[in-house]
Amino acid sequence: MIISFLKGILVLLAAVPFSLMACFGIPFQKHGRIVHANGKAWSKFVLWTYGIKVHLRGAEHIQSGTTYVYVANHASMFDIPAVISFIPDQIRLVVKKELTRIPLWGWAMKYGGYISIDRSNPIAAARSLEAAAEKIRDGTSVLLFAEGTRTRDGKLQPFKMGAFSLAAKAGVPVIPVVINNSFRILPKGSLRVHPQDIELVIGKPISTQDVEGKVKEIALMEQVREIIARDFVEQS
Repeated sequence: MIISFLKGILVLLAAVPFSLMACFGIPFQKHGRIVHANGKAWSKFVLWTYGIKVHLRGAEHIQSGTTYVYVANHASMFDIPAVISFIPDQIRLVVKKELTRIPLWGWAMKYGGYISIDRSNPIAAARSLEAAAEKIRDGTSVLLFAEGTRTRDGKLQPFKMGAFSLAAKAGVPVIPVVINNSFRILPKGSLRVHPQDIELVIGKPISTQDVEGKVKEIALMEQVREIIARDFVEQS
């Protein structure tokens, strides 16, 4: 526990210079590339500090120059550095609005292309999704965790509609992302890190060109969940 605590302090301290470099680079970047580069460097530092390796499968399904909405399951806080570090694309996360208020790190996300959603206000959330769709149409790939929050039991949870409505509004393909073996590293509610390898499985893109209306969005959600469930390794 003490070692995990000390490593956590080190990781938090390291976030300061990376966030500063990201913030200083904001006026000189397009689509948040400098923020992403610093986020990627910090994420790799986090994984290295805890001795966590990531194995990637399916990278060939990502076509350079194409914009996607990536949809992943969510089991651990370590999912975030894993996807940022190893998905070979300029991805931005969709985050809770309150995270963008955190000094330096949150500011870098806010002005670096990340998309914030105000979950406490349905009207504001709908506006945020419309703004997010516009960013995606402008060439920004995003990643959302379809369960909305981390699983508490290591099992795949029901998916929420937001990611699929967003992809349909933007008119870009959805790529399923399976994150395996991260649950036992840091289960929700735990403070102790148990390092082990993480596996990322990138699925084939799914077109949203004909996805219009709630019924088709639900069908898309069910299709993506079925694909993720097929490669998902349940942990408890």
